[in-house]
Amino acid sequence: MPTPSQKPEEFDAAFESIEQQLSLFWRRSRAVSHAISRSLHPEVEPGAYGLLMILLREGPLRVTELAALIGIGKPSVSRQIALLEQLGLVVKEDDPDDRRAQRVTLSPSGLAEVEELKRRRLSFFRDALGSWDLADLSSLAGYFSRVNDALATAGRRRSEALKHAQEGPGASPAPPDDDSFE
Repeated sequence: MPTPSQKPEEFDAAFESIEQQLSLFWRRSRAVSHAISRSLHPEVEPGAYGLLMILLREGPLRVTELAALIGIGKPSVSRQIALLEQLGLVVKEDDPDDRRAQRVTLSPSGLAEVEELKRRRLSFFRDALGSWDLADLSSLAGYFSRVNDALATAGRRRSEALKHAQEGPGASPAPPDDDSFE
């Protein structure tokens, strides 16, 4: 909600500008990811780079956890993981917490490949943004973090409100859905 000092039309105009710039950033960044992902194999989708980076950062995860982290359906993630497994970049292992489930992890060659992809991606962005002051880059990262936190919080509130409305009056509120809008 805009602060009292903001007029709704000014807030709307500022948000539309942010939305346009984020959309442009997303498309250009995705194009870079697409080119990098295709260098692994022609059938690898751009989202595969994100999956590999999550596995690098988080370690072994179930397919459902991966899908929740990137906000796409389990079938899409399963298809990408199957291709990455065929390419030898990931392996499936038994989940020590539930032997009926499997977790996906980077293979040794997958780890080496991800490190190389990460190096190439950073090189691209270092070339593109290398003239920026480090304080500006840090501020931008902080703003992105604030936006993502605010969107996750608003998404959880909306999800809770929808669940509560579906349960009807007098029902106790549903527990928060931590995967909403993240």
